[in-house]
Amino acid sequence: MSAPPAIAAAHDACAGARRRDGRRAPLASQIASVRSPSFARRRVPGSRGRSAARGVSLLEVLLVVALIAATSVLAAAALGGGFAGLQLRSSAKDIAAQLRFTRTHAIATGEPQRFVIDPGAHRWTAPSGRNGEIPEALGIRFFGARQVQPSRGEGAIVFFPDGASTGGRVQLHRDGAGWNVDVAWLTGRVKLQRAQDRP
Repeated sequence: MSAPPAIAAAHDACAGARRRDGRRAPLASQIASVRSPSFARRRVPGSRGRSAARGVSLLEVLLVVALIAATSVLAAAALGGGFAGLQLRSSAKDIAAQLRFTRTHAIATGEPQRFVIDPGAHRWTAPSGRNGEIPEALGIRFFGARQVQPSRGEGAIVFFPDGASTGGRVQLHRDGAGWNVDVAWLTGRVKLQRAQDRP
């Protein structure tokens, strides 16, 4: 006995639905299995990129530090003997400044003023109680009028109210380098310059 047409139609519809559902399930699982690994792969390269960026930055910092160190060494070597050259020039500039002060003081007071240097003791004295020391590492030579020397072994330059002086030279030297502090006798002008010949 065959089933009524209505029941048979309903049975066929259910069977068709089951077949359609059966085909969808594998497709959905395939889609899920494809998308999940792809998402994971997109995140991992990003992490490696950030790590690589950090590594490159550290390398750049090390290179900069090395360049700074090399530049400092070259700069020190170029400063005419490094610290020794700076010390020599600084001491010569100090003596020149004290000589100019002595000249100015003579003009201002209207009385002769004297600058005295003692090469053996590495000391100098100027008006108004000024005095100072010259580094022991520097050699000192004085050239000037003997008539105004305070005592044996000392040198002096006298400035007059009109700006003139007895003239002279103070020479500082070290390791073949030297600076001359020259005082013109007629004008009393003080000039600082490198020594042309080795002492």
